[in-house]
Amino acid sequence: MENSGGIQGNITAGLAGRYASALFDLARESNNIDSVRKSLGDLKAGLTESADLTALVTSPIVGRGDAAKAIGAVAKAMKLDSLTTQFLGVLAENRRLADLPGMIDAYDAIVAAHRGEVTAKVTSAHPLSAEQIKALAANLKTRVGRDVQIATTVDPAILGGLVVQLGSQLIDGSIRTRLNSFAQAMKG
Repeated sequence: MENSGGIQGNITAGLAGRYASALFDLARESNNIDSVRKSLGDLKAGLTESADLTALVTSPIVGRGDAAKAIGAVAKAMKLDSLTTQFLGVLAENRRLADLPGMIDAYDAIVAAHRGEVTAKVTSAHPLSAEQIKALAANLKTRVGRDVQIATTVDPAILGGLVVQLGSQLIDGSIRTRLNSFAQAMKG
C-alpha cells in the first residue's frame, strides 16, 4: 500500500500516523490486521473506562522501564494479541504512550482505507443500540456507496438527534443546533 499520497498520506502524516502505519505494515505481513484492530479497540475502551490506565499512559513521571512493565501487565490482563503487546512495549520505551489514542484512531483509519471502508464519527445524546447503529450504517452506505464503519461518542450537550462526521462532510441534526438556529431566526 502506498503511503505517499491521498487519504493514506493524510492519515500517516503525524507521529501517531507513522507509528500506526508501521504497526499496520507488521500486522498485514503477519495476517493479524483484525486481531490488532480488536486489541486496539479493547485498549481504547480501557482508556475510556479506566482513570488508572489513562494516568499510566499520560504520566510524565513514570519511567521507561516501569511504564514498559506496567503496560505489559495491562496487555496480559486484557489478553491483547502479541503484536499489540510488543507495540505497547516499544511505545513505553520511546516514551510515546501518551500518543496512543491518536495511534489507535490512525490505525483504524488505515485499516478502513485498506478495505475501502469509510468511517463515520457519530455523536448522540444517548448511547445508540446495535440496531440503530446497523440502520445508520446501512443508510450511510446508500449515501456514499461504500461500507461505513460507525465510531460513536455520547455528548448529552447536543440534547438529542445526531451529529455525523463523514470525511469532510458534517451532518448536524442535533436538537441543540436546531434550537440555536431558531433563536437566531427569532432575533433577526
